[in-house]
Amino acid sequence: MILIVGLGNPGKKYSKTRHNVGFMYLDRLKEKFEFPGYKNQFIGDVTITEIFNVKVMLLKPKTFMNLSGQSVQKAVTFYKIPIENIIVVQDDIDLEISKVKVKHNSGHGGHNGIKDIIAKLGKQFTRIKIGINRPTQKSDINKFVLEDFNKSELEKIVMIFEKLIKNFELIIKKDFTKLLINLSIKNGV
Repeated sequence: MILIVGLGNPGKKYSKTRHNVGFMYLDRLKEKFEFPGYKNQFIGDVTITEIFNVKVMLLKPKTFMNLSGQSVQKAVTFYKIPIENIIVVQDDIDLEISKVKVKHNSGHGGHNGIKDIIAKLGKQFTRIKIGINRPTQKSDINKFVLEDFNKSELEKIVMIFEKLIKNFELIIKKDFTKLLINLSIKNGV
């Protein structure tokens, strides 16, 4: 089983915020691949289906960002999911809007959701980081990540979701080198 964790904060208030890129992506995946409805399980919203002959679980922790590891740990323990089969989709303020970077077995980079997952499980999982830009003033970071995307930013985010979905088989097979090559070609880089 592959566990794909989308990071975000629960509730309508946060649904279109920069910090909720992970939740937004999972909702789009769920719709595209016709996962069943979310169930309230493991302090989160969970859905499971088989795609490309692989069982895939989507998990949106309901613990709020800073405690995401609690939810992930419960799902991993219950299903005995190897940590290398965990893929976390997160926002990244150090990447330009809609740019994608893949990291494996790395530190948290100041991201509190990742910090909590590492504290509970270690760091041998994969992260798909989606750029949300950085605020112009350093003191605005907490406020910035909890603000909604503007229209132009949201369009770019939706476009990268579609590209990630078109390459979803590579994500499931953990062929991240080819994934990034495909995204670069399609981004014109």
